[in-house]
This record gives sequence, structure tokens and C-alpha cells, in this order.
Amino acid sequence: MDHLVRDSVVVTTKLGPFRVHYSPRGVSRIDLPGFKGPRVCGTADTAPLFIRKCIRQLQEYAEGIPVRFTIPLDLSDGTSFQQSVWRVLQAIPRGETCSYGWVAQKIGKPMASRAVGLACGANPIPIVIPCHRVIAGDGSIGGFGGGLPMKRRLLALEDIVLERN
Repeated sequence: MDHLVRDSVVVTTKLGPFRVHYSPRGVSRIDLPGFKGPRVCGTADTAPLFIRKCIRQLQEYAEGIPVRFTIPLDLSDGTSFQQSVWRVLQAIPRGETCSYGWVAQKIGKPMASRAVGLACGANPIPIVIPCHRVIAGDGSIGGFGGGLPMKRRLLALEDIVLERN
């Protein structure tokens, strides 16, 4: 793990408050609404420009506005396998889903569906890295680190209707 100085800000959105953690390299983690822990953080006024952009993009996303996140990410805490999964997730277009098996195929490890699921669960930057767009091979919702109610909200926000819940 890299020991860069990290800071955070709380972002108020229609989905609830998110805590955005960042290092000089970029956004390193986003805590979904309901996060625990102290709310002592920096302010948007003193945050780097890329964090102010992240705040705006998260707020727009929560409003239902299609957003292409264009902020630097610091994924240095992830393993090389996790990072390869997260890169594939970033290419899943808004309004579309894919299966854990599809992601496993894309990273060249077709038998690694379960490991892909674990990497999705370890995703430190949900929404920006849209792990909520990954569902089970049978079309059911699968899992989500932020809880299934939040996954359903995010999918609905993107007008994604699953055949199986």
C-alpha cells in the first residue's frame, strides 16, 4: 500500500451523502450513503480542482443526468487483478449491464467469475467504477458492497430494468 497523504470531503446528493477520499494522484475511495465514521473532512473550497469536478459529476449523476466521469483515480491500493477488473468495469456504458463471467472473459481469465465478484465487492470507487452494472449470469441482480437496495436505485437511475431480481 502506498502511503500518500489522503484527505476527504462529504458530497451531498439526491442519493444521500457520499464521502470522497483522495490523494494527490486522484480519487482513492468513495463511501456510499450510510457510511460510518467521523464526518470531519476537508471542504470543497480547499479541495483540488479534480475533487470539485468529482463533486459536480456525482451530484449530476444522482440527478439522473448521464455523466462520463473524467477524474483521475488512485487505484494503488488494489491488486493488479483487481485493477484489471476495475478497468473493464469503467468501459461498461451507462444503461447497460454485463455478467461477472463476461468481465472474467474480458480480462482473459474465463474461469475467474467468483474472483471478479470479489474484485467488484472490493471496488473502492463505486459509481465512478460502475460495479453496480455487473449482474449474475442468470440475469439476477447479484451482489453489491453498498447493499442491494442501493444497487437497485443506481440501476433504476440509469433506466436499467432487470428481468430477474
